[in-house]
Amino acid sequence: MDSVKVAVVEYLRGGRNVSLAESVPSDIMHMVDPYWYKWPPMEPLWFGIIGFIITVLGIMSLTGNFIVMYIFTSSKSLRTPSNMFVVNLAFSDFMMMFTMFPPVVLNGIYGTWIMGPFWCELYGLCGSLFGCVSIWSMTLIAYDRYCVIVQGMSRKPLTISAAVFRLLFVWVTCLAWGLFPLFGWNRYVPEGNMTACGTDYFAKDWWNRSYIIVYTIWVYFTPLLTIIFSYWHIMKAVRIHEQAMREQAKKMNVASLRNSEADKGKSVEIKLAKVALVTISLWFLAWTPYGIINWAGIFESMHLSPLSTICGSVFAKANSVCNPIVYGLSHPKYKQVLKEKMPCLACGKDDSHSDVKTVATGEISESAA
Repeated sequence: MDSVKVAVVEYLRGGRNVSLAESVPSDIMHMVDPYWYKWPPMEPLWFGIIGFIITVLGIMSLTGNFIVMYIFTSSKSLRTPSNMFVVNLAFSDFMMMFTMFPPVVLNGIYGTWIMGPFWCELYGLCGSLFGCVSIWSMTLIAYDRYCVIVQGMSRKPLTISAAVFRLLFVWVTCLAWGLFPLFGWNRYVPEGNMTACGTDYFAKDWWNRSYIIVYTIWVYFTPLLTIIFSYWHIMKAVRIHEQAMREQAKKMNVASLRNSEADKGKSVEIKLAKVALVTISLWFLAWTPYGIINWAGIFESMHLSPLSTICGSVFAKANSVCNPIVYGLSHPKYKQVLKEKMPCLACGKDDSHSDVKTVATGEISESAA
Protein backbone atom coordinates (compact mmCIF):
# COMPACT_ATOMS: atom_id res chain seq x y z
CA MET A 1 0.00 0.00 0.00
CA ASP A 2 2.79 2.41 0.87
CA SER A 3 4.63 1.63 -2.36
CA VAL A 4 1.45 2.31 -4.34
CA LYS A 5 1.01 5.64 -2.55
CA VAL A 6 4.60 6.64 -3.34
CA ALA A 7 4.21 5.56 -6.96
CA VAL A 8 1.07 7.68 -7.37
CA VAL A 9 2.82 10.73 -5.96
CA GLU A 10 5.83 10.13 -8.23
CA TYR A 11 3.49 9.94 -11.21
CA LEU A 12 1.82 13.21 -10.25
CA ARG A 13 5.28 14.78 -9.92
CA GLY A 14 6.19 13.73 -13.44
CA GLY A 15 8.14 10.64 -12.56
CA ARG A 16 10.71 12.47 -10.44
CA ASN A 17 11.90 11.13 -7.11
CA VAL A 18 9.69 12.82 -4.53
CA SER A 19 11.43 14.57 -1.68
CA LEU A 20 10.21 14.66 1.90
CA ALA A 21 8.95 18.22 1.44
CA GLU A 22 7.07 17.40 -1.75
CA SER A 23 5.11 14.66 0.01
CA VAL A 24 3.04 17.19 1.94
CA PRO A 25 -0.36 18.38 0.62
CA SER A 26 -0.28 21.42 -1.64
CA ASP A 27 -2.17 23.65 0.82
CA ILE A 28 0.70 23.52 3.31
CA MET A 29 3.68 23.20 0.96
CA HIS A 30 4.40 26.94 1.17
CA MET A 31 5.15 26.48 4.90
CA VAL A 32 7.83 23.83 4.38
CA ASP A 33 11.40 25.06 4.58
CA PRO A 34 13.55 24.41 1.47
CA TYR A 35 16.01 22.51 3.69
CA TRP A 36 13.68 19.49 3.66
CA TYR A 37 13.59 19.20 -0.12
CA LYS A 38 16.91 17.38 -0.20
CA TRP A 39 15.60 14.56 2.00
CA PRO A 40 13.68 11.55 0.66
CA PRO A 41 10.49 10.45 2.44
CA MET A 42 11.08 8.41 5.58
CA GLU A 43 10.53 4.68 5.62
CA PRO A 44 6.95 3.78 6.69
CA LEU A 45 8.38 1.63 9.49
CA TRP A 46 9.65 4.74 11.29
CA PHE A 47 6.20 6.29 11.27
CA GLY A 48 4.85 3.17 12.95
CA ILE A 49 7.61 3.11 15.57
CA ILE A 50 7.23 6.81 16.39
CA GLY A 51 3.44 6.48 16.48
CA PHE A 52 3.62 3.55 18.88
CA ILE A 53 6.09 5.32 21.20
CA ILE A 54 4.13 8.57 21.31
CA THR A 55 0.89 6.65 21.93
CA VAL A 56 2.37 4.83 24.93
CA LEU A 57 3.85 8.06 26.27
CA GLY A 58 0.57 9.89 25.67
CA ILE A 59 -1.54 7.37 27.58
CA MET A 60 0.94 7.29 30.47
CA SER A 61 1.15 11.09 30.62
CA LEU A 62 -2.59 11.71 30.46
CA THR A 63 -3.31 9.07 33.09
CA GLY A 64 -0.49 10.03 35.44
CA ASN A 65 -1.06 13.78 35.33
CA PHE A 66 -4.82 13.37 35.71
CA ILE A 67 -4.22 11.34 38.86
CA VAL A 68 -1.84 14.01 40.20
CA MET A 69 -4.44 16.73 39.60
CA TYR A 70 -7.18 14.61 41.16
CA ILE A 71 -5.19 13.73 44.29
CA PHE A 72 -3.96 17.26 44.91
CA THR A 73 -7.35 18.90 44.35
CA SER A 74 -9.53 16.33 46.12
CA SER A 75 -7.57 16.19 49.39
CA LYS A 76 -8.05 19.19 51.68
CA SER A 77 -4.61 18.76 53.27
CA LEU A 78 -2.96 19.11 49.85
CA ARG A 79 -4.84 22.22 48.72
CA THR A 80 -2.14 24.72 49.70
CA PRO A 81 -0.72 27.76 47.87
CA SER A 82 2.59 26.01 47.18
CA ASN A 83 0.86 22.95 45.78
CA MET A 84 -0.93 25.13 43.23
CA PHE A 85 2.38 25.18 41.35
CA VAL A 86 2.40 21.38 41.32
CA VAL A 87 -1.18 21.19 40.05
CA ASN A 88 -0.37 23.78 37.40
CA LEU A 89 2.61 21.71 36.27
CA ALA A 90 0.46 18.59 36.02
CA PHE A 91 -2.19 20.51 34.07
CA SER A 92 0.28 21.94 31.56
CA ASP A 93 1.90 18.51 31.09
CA PHE A 94 -1.55 16.96 30.61
CA MET A 95 -2.59 19.56 28.04
CA MET A 96 0.70 19.35 26.19
CA MET A 97 0.32 15.64 25.58
CA PHE A 98 -3.45 15.92 25.02
CA THR A 99 -2.86 18.36 22.16
CA MET A 100 0.39 16.86 20.87
CA PHE A 101 0.23 13.10 20.58
CA PRO A 102 -3.07 12.50 18.66
CA PRO A 103 -2.00 14.66 15.65
CA VAL A 104 1.40 12.94 15.49
CA VAL A 105 -0.28 9.52 15.40
CA LEU A 106 -2.91 10.60 12.86
CA ASN A 107 -0.41 12.24 10.51
CA GLY A 108 1.96 9.29 10.93
CA ILE A 109 -0.71 7.02 9.46
CA TYR A 110 -0.68 9.09 6.28
CA GLY A 111 3.07 9.73 6.35
CA THR A 112 2.77 13.52 6.30
CA TRP A 113 0.89 16.47 7.80
CA ILE A 114 -2.68 16.27 6.49
CA MET A 115 -4.45 18.68 8.86
CA GLY A 116 -3.80 21.90 6.96
CA PRO A 117 -2.03 25.19 7.78
CA PHE A 118 -4.40 26.32 10.57
CA TRP A 119 -3.99 23.18 12.65
CA CYS A 120 -0.26 23.23 12.06
CA GLU A 121 -0.06 26.69 13.58
CA LEU A 122 -2.39 25.71 16.43
CA TYR A 123 -0.28 22.62 17.11
CA GLY A 124 2.88 24.74 17.27
CA LEU A 125 1.15 27.27 19.54
CA CYS A 126 0.04 24.56 21.99
CA GLY A 127 3.49 23.01 22.11
CA SER A 128 5.11 26.36 22.78
CA LEU A 129 2.53 27.45 25.37
CA PHE A 130 2.34 24.30 27.47
CA GLY A 131 6.06 23.56 27.27
CA CYS A 132 6.83 27.11 28.43
CA VAL A 133 4.28 26.91 31.27
CA SER A 134 5.75 23.59 32.46
CA ILE A 135 9.30 24.87 32.83
CA TRP A 136 8.18 28.08 34.54
CA SER A 137 5.98 26.04 36.90
CA MET A 138 9.08 24.08 37.85
CA THR A 139 10.96 27.34 38.29
CA LEU A 140 8.27 28.56 40.69
CA ILE A 141 8.55 25.27 42.58
CA ALA A 142 12.33 25.62 42.88
CA TYR A 143 12.07 29.23 44.05
CA ASP A 144 9.42 28.23 46.60
CA ARG A 145 11.83 25.60 47.97
CA TYR A 146 14.48 28.33 48.20
CA CYS A 147 12.13 30.55 50.21
CA VAL A 148 11.14 27.73 52.60
CA ILE A 149 14.61 26.28 53.23
CA VAL A 150 16.89 29.30 52.95
CA GLN A 151 14.72 32.11 54.25
CA GLY A 152 12.82 29.96 56.74
CA MET A 153 10.73 31.79 59.33
CA SER A 154 11.91 35.20 58.08
CA ARG A 155 10.08 34.79 54.80
CA LYS A 156 6.62 36.14 54.08
CA PRO A 157 4.27 33.13 53.88
CA LEU A 158 3.00 32.34 50.42
CA THR A 159 -0.69 33.16 50.10
CA ILE A 160 -3.23 31.88 47.63
CA SER A 161 -3.52 35.30 46.00
CA ALA A 162 0.27 35.52 45.58
CA ALA A 163 0.41 32.03 44.05
CA VAL A 164 -2.46 32.86 41.67
CA PHE A 165 -0.73 36.08 40.62
CA ARG A 166 2.52 34.25 39.83
CA LEU A 167 0.70 31.59 37.83
CA LEU A 168 -1.35 34.18 35.97
CA PHE A 169 1.85 36.04 35.05
CA VAL A 170 3.39 32.80 33.75
CA TRP A 171 0.35 31.93 31.62
CA VAL A 172 -0.01 35.40 30.12
CA THR A 173 3.70 35.70 29.33
CA CYS A 174 3.96 32.21 27.84
CA LEU A 175 0.83 32.81 25.76
CA ALA A 176 2.38 35.99 24.39
CA TRP A 177 5.53 34.10 23.35
CA GLY A 178 3.37 31.44 21.74
CA LEU A 179 1.40 34.03 19.76
CA PHE A 180 4.38 35.96 18.40
CA PRO A 181 5.01 33.50 15.50
CA LEU A 182 1.39 33.96 14.42
CA PHE A 183 1.98 37.69 13.98
CA GLY A 184 5.20 37.67 12.00
CA TRP A 185 8.01 37.09 14.50
CA ASN A 186 9.11 33.68 13.21
CA ARG A 187 6.40 31.18 12.20
CA TYR A 188 5.12 27.67 12.85
CA VAL A 189 6.01 25.17 10.11
CA PRO A 190 6.04 21.40 9.53
CA GLU A 191 9.26 19.88 10.84
CA GLY A 192 11.14 16.59 10.95
CA ASN A 193 9.21 13.85 9.20
CA MET A 194 6.36 16.31 8.46
CA THR A 195 4.02 14.85 11.11
CA ALA A 196 4.54 17.67 13.64
CA CYS A 197 4.89 21.46 13.56
CA GLY A 198 7.14 23.86 15.43
CA THR A 199 9.04 27.10 15.09
CA ASP A 200 11.01 27.71 11.91
CA TYR A 201 14.60 27.18 13.04
CA PHE A 202 15.85 27.20 9.44
CA ALA A 203 14.88 30.82 8.86
CA LYS A 204 17.71 32.74 7.19
CA ASP A 205 16.85 36.32 8.18
CA TRP A 206 17.91 37.59 11.59
CA TRP A 207 14.46 38.94 12.42
CA ASN A 208 13.08 35.40 12.56
CA ARG A 209 16.29 33.96 13.97
CA SER A 210 16.14 36.47 16.81
CA TYR A 211 12.87 34.93 18.01
CA ILE A 212 14.55 31.56 18.58
CA ILE A 213 17.45 33.23 20.40
CA VAL A 214 15.37 35.49 22.65
CA TYR A 215 12.73 32.82 23.29
CA THR A 216 15.43 30.33 24.29
CA ILE A 217 16.82 32.86 26.76
CA TRP A 218 13.35 33.29 28.27
CA VAL A 219 12.22 29.68 28.33
CA TYR A 220 15.52 27.87 28.89
CA PHE A 221 18.46 29.90 30.19
CA THR A 222 16.53 32.22 32.54
CA PRO A 223 14.75 29.33 34.31
CA LEU A 224 18.01 27.38 34.40
CA LEU A 225 19.90 30.23 36.07
CA THR A 226 17.03 30.82 38.51
CA ILE A 227 17.00 27.15 39.47
CA ILE A 228 20.79 27.04 39.83
CA PHE A 229 20.62 30.12 42.06
CA SER A 230 17.87 28.54 44.19
CA TYR A 231 19.60 25.20 44.65
CA TRP A 232 23.03 26.68 45.21
CA HIS A 233 21.65 28.63 48.14
CA ILE A 234 19.68 25.60 49.31
CA MET A 235 22.81 23.45 49.39
CA LYS A 236 24.68 26.25 51.12
CA ALA A 237 21.96 26.45 53.79
CA VAL A 238 22.07 22.67 54.21
CA ARG A 239 25.84 22.73 54.80
CA ILE A 240 25.49 25.50 57.38
CA HIS A 241 22.69 23.59 59.09
CA GLU A 242 24.69 20.37 59.20
CA GLN A 243 27.72 22.16 60.60
CA ALA A 244 25.60 23.83 63.30
CA MET A 245 24.08 20.48 64.24
CA ARG A 246 27.53 18.87 64.62
CA GLU A 247 28.80 21.73 66.75
CA GLN A 248 25.71 21.63 68.96
CA ALA A 249 26.07 17.88 69.37
CA LYS A 250 29.68 18.33 70.54
CA LYS A 251 28.62 20.92 73.11
CA MET A 252 25.94 18.58 74.44
CA ASN A 253 28.35 15.64 74.36
CA VAL A 254 26.00 13.51 72.24
CA ALA A 255 26.59 11.65 69.03
CA SER A 256 23.79 13.29 67.06
CA LEU A 257 20.79 15.58 67.31
CA ARG A 258 18.94 13.83 64.53
CA ASN A 259 15.98 12.99 66.74
CA SER A 260 15.07 16.61 67.42
CA GLU A 261 11.82 17.89 65.94
CA ALA A 262 13.53 20.84 64.26
CA ASP A 263 15.96 18.54 62.51
CA LYS A 264 13.12 16.26 61.39
CA GLY A 265 11.44 19.23 59.77
CA LYS A 266 14.65 20.30 58.10
CA SER A 267 15.33 16.81 56.79
CA VAL A 268 11.84 16.67 55.26
CA GLU A 269 12.43 19.98 53.50
CA ILE A 270 15.76 18.75 52.16
CA LYS A 271 14.13 15.57 50.86
CA LEU A 272 11.46 17.60 49.10
CA ALA A 273 14.10 19.84 47.56
CA LYS A 274 15.85 16.75 46.19
CA VAL A 275 12.57 15.58 44.65
CA ALA A 276 12.12 18.97 43.00
CA LEU A 277 15.69 18.86 41.71
CA VAL A 278 15.11 15.41 40.16
CA THR A 279 11.92 16.61 38.48
CA ILE A 280 13.55 19.72 37.07
CA SER A 281 16.66 17.83 35.95
CA LEU A 282 14.47 15.43 33.98
CA TRP A 283 12.85 18.39 32.25
CA PHE A 284 16.17 19.84 31.15
CA LEU A 285 17.46 16.45 30.03
CA ALA A 286 14.32 16.03 27.94
CA TRP A 287 14.21 19.49 26.37
CA THR A 288 17.93 20.15 25.88
CA PRO A 289 18.17 18.00 22.71
CA TYR A 290 15.29 19.92 21.13
CA GLY A 291 16.91 23.19 22.15
CA ILE A 292 20.16 22.08 20.53
CA ILE A 293 18.24 21.20 17.35
CA ASN A 294 16.73 24.69 17.22
CA TRP A 295 20.08 26.42 17.70
CA ALA A 296 21.81 24.08 15.28
CA GLY A 297 19.17 25.02 12.72
CA ILE A 298 19.48 28.79 13.00
CA PHE A 299 23.29 28.71 13.07
CA GLU A 300 23.58 25.85 10.52
CA SER A 301 26.10 24.14 12.77
CA MET A 302 24.79 20.60 12.53
CA HIS A 303 23.50 18.23 9.88
CA LEU A 304 19.90 17.67 10.99
CA SER A 305 17.96 14.71 9.60
CA PRO A 306 14.16 14.31 9.65
CA LEU A 307 14.47 11.37 12.05
CA SER A 308 16.72 13.21 14.52
CA THR A 309 14.46 16.26 14.65
CA ILE A 310 11.24 14.31 15.21
CA CYS A 311 12.97 12.16 17.83
CA GLY A 312 14.09 15.33 19.63
CA SER A 313 10.49 16.53 19.60
CA VAL A 314 9.12 13.22 20.92
CA PHE A 315 11.86 13.04 23.56
CA ALA A 316 10.86 16.48 24.84
CA LYS A 317 7.23 15.42 25.16
CA ALA A 318 8.30 12.35 27.15
CA ASN A 319 9.08 14.60 30.11
CA SER A 320 5.36 14.96 30.81
CA VAL A 321 5.41 11.27 31.77
CA CYS A 322 8.20 11.64 34.34
CA ASN A 323 6.64 14.10 36.78
CA PRO A 324 3.72 11.89 37.96
CA ILE A 325 6.15 9.00 38.48
CA VAL A 326 8.44 11.18 40.58
CA TYR A 327 5.51 12.23 42.74
CA GLY A 328 4.24 8.68 43.12
CA LEU A 329 7.62 7.34 44.23
CA SER A 330 8.92 10.24 46.30
CA HIS A 331 6.19 12.15 48.13
CA PRO A 332 5.04 10.59 51.42
CA LYS A 333 1.80 12.55 51.84
CA TYR A 334 0.92 12.11 48.18
CA LYS A 335 1.44 8.37 48.51
CA GLN A 336 -0.69 8.33 51.65
CA VAL A 337 -3.63 10.05 49.96
CA LEU A 338 -3.14 7.96 46.81
CA LYS A 339 -3.30 4.80 48.94
CA GLU A 340 -6.57 5.99 50.46
CA LYS A 341 -8.25 6.98 47.20
CA MET A 342 -6.62 4.56 44.74
CA PRO A 343 -5.13 1.62 46.67
CA CYS A 344 -4.32 -0.28 43.48
CA LEU A 345 -1.86 2.45 42.42
CA ALA A 346 -0.10 2.92 45.76
CA CYS A 347 3.56 1.92 45.87
CA GLY A 348 6.45 2.07 48.31
CA LYS A 349 6.49 1.87 52.06
CA ASP A 350 3.84 3.40 54.28
CA ASP A 351 4.64 6.98 55.16
CA SER A 352 1.52 7.69 57.16
CA HIS A 353 3.60 8.72 60.19
CA SER A 354 5.58 11.30 58.29
CA ASP A 355 5.75 14.75 59.85
CA VAL A 356 4.73 16.37 56.63
CA LYS A 357 1.92 18.88 56.68
CA THR A 358 1.56 19.42 52.97
CA VAL A 359 3.04 17.74 49.96
CA ALA A 360 4.90 17.90 46.68
CA THR A 361 7.77 20.15 45.97
CA GLY A 362 5.96 23.02 47.61
CA GLU A 363 5.06 21.43 50.92
CA ILE A 364 6.04 22.65 54.38
CA SER A 365 6.72 20.33 57.24
CA GLU A 366 4.75 20.58 60.45
CA SER A 367 7.78 21.38 62.52
CA ALA A 368 9.24 23.81 59.99
CA ALA A 369 5.99 25.73 59.90
